[in-house]
Amino acid sequence: PPCMHEMWKIFCDFRDDPEMWVAILTGAGDKAFSAGNDLKYQAETVAAGTPRWTPPVGESSGSFHLDFECHKPMIAAVNGYALGGGFEIALACDIIIAAEHSTFGLPEPTVGLIAGGGGVHRLPRQVPRKIAMGMLLTGRHITAEEAYRIGIVNEIVPLADLVLTAEKWAAEIFRCAPLSVRASKEAAMKGLEMPLSEALHTTFPISEQMRASEDSVEGPLAFSEKRPPNWKGR
Repeated sequence: PPCMHEMWKIFCDFRDDPEMWVAILTGAGDKAFSAGNDLKYQAETVAAGTPRWTPPVGESSGSFHLDFECHKPMIAAVNGYALGGGFEIALACDIIIAAEHSTFGLPEPTVGLIAGGGGVHRLPRQVPRKIAMGMLLTGRHITAEEAYRIGIVNEIVPLADLVLTAEKWAAEIFRCAPLSVRASKEAAMKGLEMPLSEALHTTFPISEQMRASEDSVEGPLAFSEKRPPNWKGR
């Protein structure tokens, strides 16, 4: 819990800083992106009767992959095991780049738990239901190649190229107007919660902001003048 709280604060900083347009999340070293819940920590605290960890007074108990809404793009650069909560974190990102040796899975049922950090809900929304249920009910792991085949991973690369590839994806996003990118993400994510007929006729807040922005003037002008646009994000 202290780790997740720290991540929540970091990503709130990213969300609220107008100078930050794209985030890349990766793990240290070459073994794991994140192996998820610290089961030893959990077992020891439960056995000792330690009260559930709570954040400092005045700070939210939210976590990055549960109580967090951000319309800026987030890229997961998975550098090894992405299991349990680690896989849930990757699923909460918009794009996943995986090193060749990466492994994905939600093994919570094998230790008497449930993928309650969003896994039981996000996975069936991102892959065919039977595939999702097969993973959720068995806790089995899948390779990067299988994750790519079923549509979880956008690209597989050698470990040495992982962060560079994620940065290339970020650079492609930077070519686009930041408000247009955020409006696209907001509409896509919120539209998934609606019937198609309703989503098609809904105007989302960032789309309205985008239409009134300086960048909505700069884009067509730069195109007509045959020059790169100078995006300002406003």
